[in-house]
Amino acid sequence: MRTQRDAHLRPEIERVYAENFTVYGADKIWTQLNREGIRVARCTVERLMRDLGIQGARRGRAWRRTTFADEQMARPRDLVDRRFTASGPNRLWVADLTYVKTHSGWAYVAFVIDVFSRHVVGWQISTSLRSDLAIDALEMAIYSRRHEDLSHLVHHSDRGVQYLSIRYTERLAEAGAVASVGSRGDSYDCDDRVALLRSA
Repeated sequence: MRTQRDAHLRPEIERVYAENFTVYGADKIWTQLNREGIRVARCTVERLMRDLGIQGARRGRAWRRTTFADEQMARPRDLVDRRFTASGPNRLWVADLTYVKTHSGWAYVAFVIDVFSRHVVGWQISTSLRSDLAIDALEMAIYSRRHEDLSHLVHHSDRGVQYLSIRYTERLAEAGAVASVGSRGDSYDCDDRVALLRSA
């Protein structure tokens, strides 16, 4: 019973956390869930946030979470297995979300890189981690290669809900691309994507 309840609450907690710029702590998430009619104890919210590895903003905080994995969601296989090489253009794209601290606050950046050329083929920047940030970067990438064949393209990302959403996966399928998703908690994927971005 508790396992089922936890499985229902986890995505709700992640949703409220993401909708509020990843700054809400247990108190505010607990208040918001109860305001929405989702009855839950504060200690349960705190425990599940700890399990999910998320926490509210603190002064001097050095990092923010941009990836929220839905463990109940079906996802594509990992077709890359950390082999970030390509035999030609439009064979392998990698996508990621990151954040940058600016004088006016946090800026979130979604980008898509063609592994062969190391070029950023699509990108978007926003002051909030909005749900369509990643798909806007994908649309830019597809548009930038609109006269080229994408039928042999593998698109690789992490397990973030942005990349596993129906809109995102359907758009990839429309373009003729095959989705690939890295394994959970695999820091090599993130490090390699950041290295690709720096070399682009």
